[in-house]
Amino acid sequence: MKIFLCGYMGSGKSVVAKRLAEKLKFPLIDIDDQIALIEHKSIPEIFKSRGELFFRKRENQVLQDVLEDPASLLISLGGGTPCYANNLEMILNGKDSVLIYLKASVGFLTNRLASEKDTRPLISHLKSDEDLEDFIRKHLFERSYYYNQAHWKIPVEGKDIDSIVDEIIENLK
Repeated sequence: MKIFLCGYMGSGKSVVAKRLAEKLKFPLIDIDDQIALIEHKSIPEIFKSRGELFFRKRENQVLQDVLEDPASLLISLGGGTPCYANNLEMILNGKDSVLIYLKASVGFLTNRLASEKDTRPLISHLKSDEDLEDFIRKHLFERSYYYNQAHWKIPVEGKDIDSIVDEIIENLK
């Protein structure tokens, strides 16, 4: 089985994935971490030196490799992974693949991301919290078409990590 976690940046994919992988005893692959490892650069450095198009192509290649791996895996996707190339189709059509959307509101994401702007290439150029909220609102609207095709949607607001993980495990039964 391959369990994919998707959602907008700041929705908790990485931290939920780590805890879920521990509980399920599945190896964890974070797509962004894999790309950084392959390229020997951080994601912000890749965006700056090679651009988003290069990043998205590499992301697609890493996703293909993950899907071809015969092992059971837990995969934390980048926020945009399901929205580019044929990534969503590959995940949804993957053998024994489950896609889970960690769903959060614009306000929740804005509050969470406000202090992380400098480390996130897509929002590092935004000057104010109002600009950030507008950007997230537009971006989340554009991406919701892809996210909402997930097998399950798990709201994350007002829940601790263990509650989210337990809810996912319950759905897997």
